[in-house]
Amino acid sequence: MRKVLLATCLGLIAAVAAGGALANDELSKMSQNPKDWVMPAGDYANTRYSKLNQITTANVGKLQVAWTFSTGVLRGHEGGPLIIGNMMYVHTPFPNKVYALDLSKDNQIVWKYEPKQDPNVIPVMCCDTVNRGVAYGDGKIFLHQADTTLVALDAKTGKVEWSSKNGDPGKGETGTSAPLVVKDKILVGISGGEFGVHCHVTAYDLKSGKLLWRAFSQGPDDQLMVDPEKTTELGRPIGKDSSLKTWQGDQWKIGGGCTWGWLSYDPALNLVYYGSGNPSTWNPKQRPGDNKWSMTIFARNPDTGMARWVYQMTPHDEWDYDGVNEMILSDQQVGGAERKLLTHFDRNGLAYTLDRTNGELLVAEKYDPTVNWTTGVDMNKSSPTYGRPKVVDKYSTAKGGEDVNTKGICPAALGTKDQQPAAYSPDTQLFYVPTNHVCMDYEPFKVSYTAGQPYVGATLSMYPPPGASHMGNFIAWDNKTGKIVWSNKEQFSVWSGALATAGGVVFYGTLEGYLKAVDAKSGKELYKFKTPSGIIGNVTTYEQGGKQYIAVLSGVGGWAGIGLAAGLTDPTAGLGAVGGYAALSNYTALGGSLTVFSLPQ
Repeated sequence: MRKVLLATCLGLIAAVAAGGALANDELSKMSQNPKDWVMPAGDYANTRYSKLNQITTANVGKLQVAWTFSTGVLRGHEGGPLIIGNMMYVHTPFPNKVYALDLSKDNQIVWKYEPKQDPNVIPVMCCDTVNRGVAYGDGKIFLHQADTTLVALDAKTGKVEWSSKNGDPGKGETGTSAPLVVKDKILVGISGGEFGVHCHVTAYDLKSGKLLWRAFSQGPDDQLMVDPEKTTELGRPIGKDSSLKTWQGDQWKIGGGCTWGWLSYDPALNLVYYGSGNPSTWNPKQRPGDNKWSMTIFARNPDTGMARWVYQMTPHDEWDYDGVNEMILSDQQVGGAERKLLTHFDRNGLAYTLDRTNGELLVAEKYDPTVNWTTGVDMNKSSPTYGRPKVVDKYSTAKGGEDVNTKGICPAALGTKDQQPAAYSPDTQLFYVPTNHVCMDYEPFKVSYTAGQPYVGATLSMYPPPGASHMGNFIAWDNKTGKIVWSNKEQFSVWSGALATAGGVVFYGTLEGYLKAVDAKSGKELYKFKTPSGIIGNVTTYEQGGKQYIAVLSGVGGWAGIGLAAGLTDPTAGLGAVGGYAALSNYTALGGSLTVFSLPQ
């Protein structure tokens, strides 16, 4: 895997040489240096794996806090810092401050960027005022602000080089996702599925901020940026008007399918991968049809924006199972042959392994045994329902109908996993997955669309599965067999992104605020430390002055912690999360800080 990643990066450099030096040649080389952390997920493959091995299973128990930094912001701190040479770039939730810290000078603040944003954007951020991180390229730091402004900051000074408006908060469009630099472009999605937004992924010019292409999740073929004959799903051309045929009238214009998750990139194939979210409204009766291409994995050419292949995981979503979670790229042996794989842990409770060259479906299995809305995916290639999940009528909110409370659906709307990213270790060939162990009652009701107003149409309540008292698991997953290798129980959902390392240690955070280290092979807990607030940030590692460090943002919030973050008490508020996580206030409180760990001298 390490050789493959190196070859992939070198392949990118060779591929673009003919067209002149592109802005991310530097970035591609930098990502091979494990001392830095130059992309939101560490690398283009979204593995969240580090070759650093100073911290091992034998010594991780000796970790100590090396230093801390207060962000000065409350609410949920998702994502994690970038480390480039001596500089660390730390971001915050709204108002989306960015700090540049010099690690070689006692973590001195070199510059701070604090945008002036209209606070009216806060009420249209559905699930806390989070931001999932900044990106680097061409000597710039890129930030996607809550008000959808994409801003390019000089990495040395913090000066604004350019800014582009990616959406309209007046319509419910907001920015929460981490951008990704690919070649001479910066790619970014959009949030707002709970407001009937028509969602897209957009490519901007790295140097000027000029909009280069925009691909929507549903609508006419030209807006989707698909070729009816060349774009395929499960090996077959999608055909003309593939999306329009699955919506009533002009419903697609307020159809959601938002793109606030993670992007990954295969330089050798020159394909970008990402997922689209739930269709609007949450009331399935109001939008009959498959609602393509919400809930879909897209593979696109970043140069043209055209889609190579698509795969819709949850047609006609009835449960808010957004498909935006990360796509992790790996090269592994399957059936005796080397395959280029894409592994995706979907909100719907199914973990998918596909061939990322063509979208062939290889594995689709439940990664929490309590998942009950489906009996599984039809894997018979000759079946007319090949690739579709088999829905259990008892848990179908569409069959239950409007104003009927369908009870006991597992997982809850926040999924068996939400955006909190998993990690992949090429050493063990296992995926380390932070999960939610939560079920729900779901009652749809009729709702009308008004621009900028919530367009949800469902009332939810959340709770642990029957017979369970815990709401989370941290698991190791074999993507070739579709099996859980080991599983650790957590009292609350694991809302933190994982980190795998060459030292054989895997790190993650808990909603109560613990940073935990476990053995990659066995899952045995080796270390834990209680940080100042609940952790929904992603664990990062870097090397400075010959020493390996582990860094994580704490600051409780996000969808699971929205009750604490926003001071909500109604159990059905926060789209059902407030009641489900009410006990969290007994264990942690608000506060944004970065905690950095290292071994003692």
